[in-house]
Amino acid sequence: MAIEAQEIETLLREAFPDAVIIVNDIAGDGAHFAAEVIDESFRGMNRVQQQRSVYAALKGKMDGTNADLHALALTTKAPE
Repeated sequence: MAIEAQEIETLLREAFPDAVIIVNDIAGDGAHFAAEVIDESFRGMNRVQQQRSVYAALKGKMDGTNADLHALALTTKAPE
């Protein structure tokens, strides 16, 4: 089942309401995306912690072999 970039952004926006969020369907197939999330809540976190926060916000959309979201190239950071 395919997912839309807007649905991913909505899930991320719920968890990170003040973040700069950019989501792109990089393969045009509704399963492979790139996302950039810049949020103050990431300050002091290492990259793994930041990315785990983002994956948690996706509420299982990447879990299992039949997940809606197959791949997510993720860039996370605190604002400069």
